[in-house]
Amino acid sequence: MGTPDFAATILVKLIASDHEIIGVVTQPDKQKGRGKALSFPPVKELALEHKLDVYQPVKVKEPDFMDMVRKMEPEVIVVAAFGQILPKAFLEIPPLGCINVHASLLPKYRGAAPIQYSIIEGEKETGITIMHMDVGIDTGDMILQAAIPISPEETGGSLHDKLASLGADLLLEALDKIADGTAVRIPQDDTKASYVKMLSKEMGNVDFTQSAIQIERLIRGLNPWPSAYTYLNGKTLKLWKASVEKMEVAAKPGEIIEVRKDAIVVMTGQDALSIQELQLEGKKRMTAEAFLRGYPVKTGTMLGSNVSEI
Repeated sequence: MGTPDFAATILVKLIASDHEIIGVVTQPDKQKGRGKALSFPPVKELALEHKLDVYQPVKVKEPDFMDMVRKMEPEVIVVAAFGQILPKAFLEIPPLGCINVHASLLPKYRGAAPIQYSIIEGEKETGITIMHMDVGIDTGDMILQAAIPISPEETGGSLHDKLASLGADLLLEALDKIADGTAVRIPQDDTKASYVKMLSKEMGNVDFTQSAIQIERLIRGLNPWPSAYTYLNGKTLKLWKASVEKMEVAAKPGEIIEVRKDAIVVMTGQDALSIQELQLEGKKRMTAEAFLRGYPVKTGTMLGSNVSEI
């Protein structure tokens, strides 16, 4: 059971393993683009390529769907970024349980967006937890964990790909242990738990009263989606790459204090933010150097207002 690219990466390795996949469950197709054409979830596309049976219930708790799964008699159900809460009655269907591939070192970062938040919060490492599912949100007993470092240049996209690959390998190890009866159940320490909410476009709106390091982490964490952004002369300006410059200048947060050949330096609540890659509304993503050749910017200009300066 899974939906986005993260789950598809895991399904690839599951297909190549010795385990028998008797069905693939994913979210319903969605309309995309101006033409409103139906778009398949990545997991569905992959499953159809491999001639696997695909099911797309609007709600997992629908009695007809639950009955169908019972008749399939799965030994174990693997869940990875599926996108629906599974009710207790569903979790009890497979005798060996529902096993989840979660992209954090539980109990830290339970919830919907652990990959991005681990970068935004400045963690030095993160990882994968393979766990038994229960009725709570990522609260079940753990089977295996594996950690990886978060590099200073890590983005939400690059970390996503690393964790998806790690998750697939760790899942296969856990399934082998479940099959031969050697899997352990490690209860989580709820006192150390933290929860993260779903990502929204609004959380990408940069608050320049925050420190430069907080903003730089936000930019990396929300790359590629939903992306960090601000406003320049009333137009949306996406920020794709930046670095922190230790300096204190008598300027307001959001004020451009220096325009270099290859960077736009902006004051923040603490230190300055040097913007190296950006994207103005209606334009392509580009380096600051390329941007400045076609769009001159003056020091003293304020970022953050969505009202055009007269």
